[in-house]
Amino acid sequence: MDKNIRYAPTDGLSYDPSEAKYWDKEGLKKEIERTFEICHGCRMCFKFCDSFPSLFSFIDAHGGDVRKLTDREIEKVMNECFQCKLCEVQCPYTERDNHEFKLDFPKLVHRYKAIRFRERGASIRDKMLGNPDRAGKLARTLPVILTNKMNQNRIHRIFMEKFLGIHREKLLPNFASETFEKWAEKNGKIKKEGEVVLFQTCYIQHNEPEIGKDLIEVFEKNSVDVACVKGLKCCGMPAWEHGDIKTLQSQAKENIRILYGFVEKGAKVIAINPTCAMMLRREYPNLVEQEDREKARKVAEATMDPSEFLWSIRNEERFNTNFKSSPGSTISYHAPCHLRAQAIGFKGRDLLRKIPGVSSITMTMECCGHNGTFAMKVEGFNASQRIGKKAFDLMKQSKTKVWATECPLAAIQFYQHTGIKPMHPISILARAYRENGFENLNKGEV
Repeated sequence: MDKNIRYAPTDGLSYDPSEAKYWDKEGLKKEIERTFEICHGCRMCFKFCDSFPSLFSFIDAHGGDVRKLTDREIEKVMNECFQCKLCEVQCPYTERDNHEFKLDFPKLVHRYKAIRFRERGASIRDKMLGNPDRAGKLARTLPVILTNKMNQNRIHRIFMEKFLGIHREKLLPNFASETFEKWAEKNGKIKKEGEVVLFQTCYIQHNEPEIGKDLIEVFEKNSVDVACVKGLKCCGMPAWEHGDIKTLQSQAKENIRILYGFVEKGAKVIAINPTCAMMLRREYPNLVEQEDREKARKVAEATMDPSEFLWSIRNEERFNTNFKSSPGSTISYHAPCHLRAQAIGFKGRDLLRKIPGVSSITMTMECCGHNGTFAMKVEGFNASQRIGKKAFDLMKQSKTKVWATECPLAAIQFYQHTGIKPMHPISILARAYRENGFENLNKGEV
């Protein structure tokens, strides 16, 4: 055995589940040792999730030799990664930067979890949290007002904690009485073509359709022809969090089939949630089945964030600046991790500056700690609160009444731990177009 571990990729390198070597445990072990050795020598990512402090502590306890880490220690490091992607954004050794080391810590974690999932299968909690569409359907087997009350009931939450591992104190999103798709169908928004096609995301579909309605209102104000469609699935990230590649591929196949028909006609795909946009844009082309990859690549090229698209037409005549109300002089803006991972800038923030009366936007770049289903889990709830504290404190220091973030789960996280729920920038724009959009602002209501 060599005394030193080489930084160059090993023959076990693979981030593509269609390759046989992706599933080879010996190859995975080589890449874990190489990646951990590089991270040990760098240590720039100490400030993100708990994976890195744990990793560095274990390595130090073993005298600096990453090959001495136990299987249990490796599993702890992998479990503590919640796929915020910030380490990949900051890392100087990535494929994104065309570096010869081809490092991607989050993808290594996904590979580890995919192999583990193939061996162990899914827990009841994995099945529940990994399929939001199924959870939405189950929620509507009862009147949603009852489902929502049950999710706030102490006894029911203790039951959920003991049998599902969902923390009893975690604020869960409410379910809407009507899905976004049903609303769109009733209001004539389902179309076979359009300038853009909306990927509303499972959160907007089941939990907060109002954001999707606001998007349509804003886009129509700017003469953008929006097509809504029926049959879209969850983007697959909740399943992929615990390594369920088959569920991800199944959901992605259906989404690609539906969206590709619009993309072929020249439409852009507008994904409301940054996580879903990141999945369509950066993950689908390398994760879906081989037969779907060419179409996935074209869908990825056509995918945009809502604010990114609006910003792209800001110099056109149709761009509407006829705002009739204002959220005030200062807005606090939180930049979601998965928006940063797309490297497209912060166009939601930039659009808010177009509203008359908005003279200043304070910006928070720290992770809020929610990260998919991580904050919902017994083992993740306290860690998510600790990790997000810097973001909570920075937003509170701004002392503004209106907060903004593109991520709806981040909004829930901020609301639980600060008492203020940020709005999606698109929802702020929608209100600003209305006569009395912010009439309750002086009363402390948003």
